[in-house]
Amino acid sequence: MIMNKSDDSKLAAIASSFLTASIEPKYSYNYSWLGRPIIQYPQDMVAMQELIWKVQPDLIIETGIAHGGSLIFSASILELNAICGGCQDAEVLGLDIDIRAHNREAIEAHPMFKRISMIQGSSIAPEVIEQVKAKAAGKQKILVCLDSNHTHDHVLAELEAYAPLTSVGSYCVVFDTVIEDLPDDMFGDRPWGVGNNPKTAVWEYLKAHPEFEIDKSIQHKLLITVAPDGYLKRVY
Repeated sequence: MIMNKSDDSKLAAIASSFLTASIEPKYSYNYSWLGRPIIQYPQDMVAMQELIWKVQPDLIIETGIAHGGSLIFSASILELNAICGGCQDAEVLGLDIDIRAHNREAIEAHPMFKRISMIQGSSIAPEVIEQVKAKAAGKQKILVCLDSNHTHDHVLAELEAYAPLTSVGSYCVVFDTVIEDLPDDMFGDRPWGVGNNPKTAVWEYLKAHPEFEIDKSIQHKLLITVAPDGYLKRVY
């Protein structure tokens, strides 16, 4: 039986302290997946593996590409799903406003690129949204991950555009909701901070979208996660 680790107040406090202390030294930059920097905490990587196996999506939509580690990660788990009898042609679609040439070259040279496609442009631009909807047409199980610009308005616009593509029983995962829980002076010249971030966008979106619920069992299990209140399950 999986225990709710948040019930252990001592462990939860230690996990919270570690997470806060690890942000400034860029702890998440320590990790790569199959050779590409992924810029994620290991706990969230494991959680995503569990969701991809559970949902068995035939399409994963990801906003924010950076070095491509997350695309490679998702594609590799879809490859394992296929080996184990899952969807044979499942794929990942990545969106980014600026796909750097060296990152694109490395992603396209990777063996997992066979399951990856990319669109360069703002994730909230109408023409990009239409391309994504066209890609999603006919797909049976879709999982969405939002991890680009972290301002409230941008993430809310992404939610309005892409959360509806999430299939029932699947998830729309909003990363970096933890910004709301961190000291406001940690973000320097970033355009986001306390009161203006992915978590505030999630809270706003859920007011009008009861088809989604926060799956708190995930954050309670992980304790260390950049996505508290960000694992959104579509329930109908």
